[in-house]
This record gives sequence, C-alpha cells and structure tokens, in this order.
Amino acid sequence: MSPRKGLDTTAVLLKAVEIADRDGFDAVTVAALGKALGVRPPSLYNHVAGLPELHKLMVAAGYERLLERMTQAAAGRSENLAIHAMSNEYRQFAKDHPGLYEAMMRAVDFEDPDLRRRAEAVVALVVQVLVPYGLDKDDALHAVRGLRSILHGFTSLERSGQFGLPLDLDESFRRLVDTFLAGLCSMKNERHDS
Repeated sequence: MSPRKGLDTTAVLLKAVEIADRDGFDAVTVAALGKALGVRPPSLYNHVAGLPELHKLMVAAGYERLLERMTQAAAGRSENLAIHAMSNEYRQFAKDHPGLYEAMMRAVDFEDPDLRRRAEAVVALVVQVLVPYGLDKDDALHAVRGLRSILHGFTSLERSGQFGLPLDLDESFRRLVDTFLAGLCSMKNERHDS
C-alpha cells in the first residue's frame, strides 16, 4: 500500500473513533487502523506513537465532545431543567459514541495532566450548574459523583441490553434523574430552613 495523502494525527484519531463506535473499543488496533486507512500499519507511527497515545487522544476527544454537548444542553437553563438537559445529553453521547464512551471509562490515566484537566472541566460544569442548590464544595462534589454514577449506571445497563421489560426507557431515565433532583431540593430546603 502506498502512503495516503492527507493522513495526519486527526485523520487517524477520527478513524479510530469510527472503528470504536462501530465495533467496540477493543477493535481499535494498529492493524485495523492501517487497513481502514489504506496504509501499512507501521506508517501510523508517523502520526501516533502507538496505541497508548491513540487511547489518550481518544479519551481527550471524548471529554472535549462531552463537555461541549453538556455545556450546550445546559445553556439558558438552570437548576432542574439544566440537570435534566445535561443528563439527557450524557446519555445521548453514550448512545452516539459507544466506543468513545468506553474508551473514556477504561483508558483514562488521571496522572496525565491533560486528561485530568479535561475530566475536571466536566466536573466543574456540573458543579457550576449545582450552585443554585446551595451546596458547599464537598456536598457539590458528592452530588457530582452521585449523578455520574446514576448516568453511567443507566447508560451502561441500557447499552448492554439489560432493560428487557416493555417499559419506556426515557420515562425510567426521567424518573431516575427526578429522584436525584428531589434529594438535591430536599438538601436545599433543609439548608434554607436551618
């Protein structure tokens, strides 16, 4: 195979995301990428140092895309409406990019300052949306952890086909987020009353 014109790190990353979303994160190999891009696998090392670097690029791209989508979802909304909008966008992101989402859950090295910064930007967005609930810093971070656990748990079960009952999944998801929000509102009211 001859070198492909226009091949660069971005093209390699985009193809890796495409393969991951279609076939799963584990399907992203140097051989699979070379074949998909029409180049000999060793040629890819001109653009990425290897799979660990490619995985890092995938995770960084995932956090960037997720942050952008959640930010847009929350724009112009506050409190419960913003949390619902961001939650829906998180779920949709996991549906739209199952391989990229899997990369974000499996290949994150939080010792890497760039990946840590990107992950923290998503946390900061949610903390910012939680400000009207009057939580202190620790309570806000506990709430972020709780919300993330809810979102990841639901999307993971949904992606693996674990919800077999003939009930509307959107309604189940809405009720789950509503239950979380009821807890936040209860905490807010307790602080207000004391």
